[in-house]
Amino acid sequence: MRYEYHYHNQPGCGGCLLVVALILLALGGAPLLINVIGILLSTGLFLFLALFVAFWAFSFYIRRKVSEYEQAQTESRKNFVSLLAHILVKVAQFDGNITRAELQTIKNFFRTHLHYNQNQMFWVNELIKDATHNPDSLETLLEQFKSSFAYEPRLILVELVYQVFFSNERVTEQELAQARNIAAFLELSSYDFQTIQSRYIHRQRTAVNLEQQYYEVLGLQPGASFEEIKKAYRKLSMTYHPDKVGHLGEEFKGVAEEKMKEINAAYQYLKTKFNNQH
Repeated sequence: MRYEYHYHNQPGCGGCLLVVALILLALGGAPLLINVIGILLSTGLFLFLALFVAFWAFSFYIRRKVSEYEQAQTESRKNFVSLLAHILVKVAQFDGNITRAELQTIKNFFRTHLHYNQNQMFWVNELIKDATHNPDSLETLLEQFKSSFAYEPRLILVELVYQVFFSNERVTEQELAQARNIAAFLELSSYDFQTIQSRYIHRQRTAVNLEQQYYEVLGLQPGASFEEIKKAYRKLSMTYHPDKVGHLGEEFKGVAEEKMKEINAAYQYLKTKFNNQH
């Protein structure tokens, strides 16, 4: 079964009938309105109706904002973000269910790491809601992602999976195994996978010094020659060029830019080190 993007249509106005009825009631005259409100208050229905109208109005507002924002996005961006949300939810459901804390972690990831505003979060919340009821397997979603996007977006996806996992205080071996399996399924090269994994693994190791960290950013072992460093730097610079993922949205272009900053910092440090030795 092939995953297809689920559009969130503009909301209808079935609830408008209730609003119109209340307006007509108000226009019927103050005495009538007072008598009816008195009856409603005595039966407790007035509070119920007020809460119902407030809930309907808020739901209508959210659905409208989601639809408007969705229509303004490119197909590539909609598919990328939707598949990302579905994959992250499916990863969280690996043990058979998904907890409120896990859902909150995914939402916080979009809000904090990708800097989504309120309208964007309305959209993400709807995508996550869709994802929790999606019967597709993780393999089906990953296969769809692999067939829909080139190599660079796949790198970004694995980067984001690691970011979600490492947004928690503790990362389990099971989560690391999931990340490795996703990278293998998306056919990332062992070199590219190691450069991604190393950036996050060393954050949990207090004994890793700055120089070793820079080697790991470039996917190299300490002691690599300067020629190997230059070759790794050129390869990573082409792979993570922000323009290659710009069509996915500014936030994902920003992920590539942050990666490039780390690559540049690592290269400049090691370049200076080798220049000082000669």
